[in-house]
Amino acid sequence: MKTNRRDAVSLARLLHAGELTAVWVPDESHEAMRDLVRARAAAVEALRVHRQQVSAFMLKHGRTYPRKKGWTMRYLRWLQEQQFDHPAHQIALQEMVEAVCLARERVERLERTIEEYVSAWSLEPLVRALQTLRGIDLIVAVTFATEVGDVSRFETSRQLMGYLGLVSGERSTGETVRRGGITKAGNGRVRHMLVESAWTYRPPPKIGKTKLYRLEQPSPAVREIAWKAQTRLTARDICRRRSSSRTRSPRALTT
Repeated sequence: MKTNRRDAVSLARLLHAGELTAVWVPDESHEAMRDLVRARAAAVEALRVHRQQVSAFMLKHGRTYPRKKGWTMRYLRWLQEQQFDHPAHQIALQEMVEAVCLARERVERLERTIEEYVSAWSLEPLVRALQTLRGIDLIVAVTFATEVGDVSRFETSRQLMGYLGLVSGERSTGETVRRGGITKAGNGRVRHMLVESAWTYRPPPKIGKTKLYRLEQPSPAVREIAWKAQTRLTARDICRRRSSSRTRSPRALTT
């Protein structure tokens, strides 16, 4: 049975009652930037898969890199120095290493393209302002702007965090209140990057040399907001760690 007429009447009643919430519709340029950012994310995932294949191949043959940090120029030279008894193993390793290099070049090429097109984008001021915050670089800022869009449509920060699924879930009934972990609703790309950026607020407040150069471009008001955010969030993390250490038993602290 066709329900178009019923749906239209229901929507008209909800609109008259003020129960409908307006949504933000991106324009063509915004969708183009979003596709470019998502292409870069796909390239990063492909790079991760190719690197994992090389690591699994070397582990299979019992070859262990003597240093801790991998995928540097020294690590690539170490891969080129590996010798196998069978020529097929040597060819397989070389093909996988070449796939890693091509994937890395693709990621770098897309990042340069993103930086080039940001300057002509309507949300370029928002991207530059977000980069003044600690732990947020160009890719995180552009991803946030492309996936969230117009931030002014959120009246409070709690609404924005609820939209991204960064608020605690609740399952309450009667006088019983149960709260769990974050809901993980909404856009997963932005949530993943914001969680990683939040880890940079664990050390004491500080402005690095790279961030100091970026702070020369925005207005003083934006710089003041970024510094206030850094001091507030680092203080909250310190208080959280102190409170968690007090709740531990003396035996747990000694161990």
